[in-house]
Amino acid sequence: MQSSKRKNIPGWWLPGDSEPEPGGHAVRSAILKVTQPAYLLDINGLPAVGRGGTITIGSDAPLQSAAVPLRAYAPPLHPENLGDPQFKDKHNLRYAYIVGAMANGITSVEMVEKAGNAGWVGFFGAAGLALDQIESAIDRLQQNLKNIPFGFNLIHSPNDPELEAAVVRLYLQRGIKLVSTSAYLDLTLPLVYYRVKGIHRDAHGEIICPNKVIAKVSRVEVAAKYFSPPPQKLLAQLIDKNMITQAEAELAAMIPMADDLTAEADSGGHTDNRPAISLLPTMIALRDELTEKHTYKNQPSVGLAGGISTPHSAAAAFAMGAAYILTGSVNQSCVEAGTSETVRHMLADAGQADVTMAPAADMFEMGVKVQVLKRGTMFPLRAAKLYDLYSTHDRFESISEKQRNMLERDFFRCSFQEEWEQTKAYFTRHDPKQIERAEKDPKHKMALVFRSYLGQSSNWANSGDPSRKIDYQIWCGPSMGAFNQWVKGSFLEPPENRDTVTVAMNLLYGAAVVTRVNWLKHQGSVLPAGMDSFSPMPLEKIQELLEQ
Repeated sequence: MQSSKRKNIPGWWLPGDSEPEPGGHAVRSAILKVTQPAYLLDINGLPAVGRGGTITIGSDAPLQSAAVPLRAYAPPLHPENLGDPQFKDKHNLRYAYIVGAMANGITSVEMVEKAGNAGWVGFFGAAGLALDQIESAIDRLQQNLKNIPFGFNLIHSPNDPELEAAVVRLYLQRGIKLVSTSAYLDLTLPLVYYRVKGIHRDAHGEIICPNKVIAKVSRVEVAAKYFSPPPQKLLAQLIDKNMITQAEAELAAMIPMADDLTAEADSGGHTDNRPAISLLPTMIALRDELTEKHTYKNQPSVGLAGGISTPHSAAAAFAMGAAYILTGSVNQSCVEAGTSETVRHMLADAGQADVTMAPAADMFEMGVKVQVLKRGTMFPLRAAKLYDLYSTHDRFESISEKQRNMLERDFFRCSFQEEWEQTKAYFTRHDPKQIERAEKDPKHKMALVFRSYLGQSSNWANSGDPSRKIDYQIWCGPSMGAFNQWVKGSFLEPPENRDTVTVAMNLLYGAAVVTRVNWLKHQGSVLPAGMDSFSPMPLEKIQELLEQ
């Protein structure tokens, strides 16, 4: 360990019962013991670590002859101390960590249970599921977790607003008090209804908002809506419909739409591919501006998602001021994920460049895209082809015969009319208005059939349908490739060894280690080679180190 070029040293170390331990191994051991302070010493130009003893800050040498120059000091940093304590207190969490809601139940009941029992919070991936499937998940989580925190996803459904409203009614009826909202381009009546229903003052006059919202947002203009009180226009509509009272509307004007906001950077699924390093500071600054403008008593916390899959990226997020971190893509490769073993192996083979953007099933006509895996599947190319044909033709029949034959043979594997009948049966159960519109508008009919392929593609992936592997839609961001590179050669490389808790604790514990390394560097110490890396550890080893 070389000393800094500074003439003055930061302090001195006085030994207690133990003598200094020299060598790089001792330095590494001290850094890994994150619950204990790390004293880096310089003994005749060689690195050493002080065990116990006391330190004196300041360059003036103490009178004791046993005093050793202190080159750097890192205080204890338990992973539970990462992030914003107010966020953790608000949601009764031990760790500032969210297991994000991946649609179609990919963030499964099992995954949410594991997250809750481990001290963080998971959100069940309710998007894309029928109401009875969502209610079944509610039954199990309420029974198994009881007072342990958990939440459900609430996704914007511009093509099916009735479904969005029905999901909100279900959440209110069943007492779901925490939701993670996603893909919202604007606030909707059902979302505002969920947020403000039941708002009241307690015996001390404090405003109590029973329904908490953690918004996932990638656009500043959308974030501004969440950091602001619910729009008066929507509150007035809710009053007119007798859905809320005047008193609830008045109190709603004093709170932000979201308790917390996740700045969603370059993630899997719905994303604007924003760089985290610029997105998070922008969202924090906007939060501060609107908190001051609306004089909130408690400001929303701002966390970060997208690209977080290694200890260094987790440490960077917290260093930039993230109140918490949220993971998604890496969880999909874990054994508890509600997807197929085939998909987990495909994800485990992915590199950072093996992802691309493809048309989204839920917002197809709007041209909205989602980030998906491209390695091992033709889905991105086929989805792009469907959108191109939709954009340039007013009905299926106007597409060239060659192209129609290709769609029926390779995409639908049946005639367009047969695919329409299957699509029609689906919308008869879920949204009959779409059928009425399609019968009058051939272009909309074509869109519904194309959306059917896009929607089924994720189901084929989740079920592991071998005949449809080439059509798998697998939501994935570049973080998956970064994770795979980090765990290469370790016990976490095979997907069958990846469980949600082990992955999360490696990220959190590794972030604490990386942070302590950087603290030491910032004091001018040049550490032995390899000190700033952290390799995956078995969960038992991490727990053992945290107990020291």
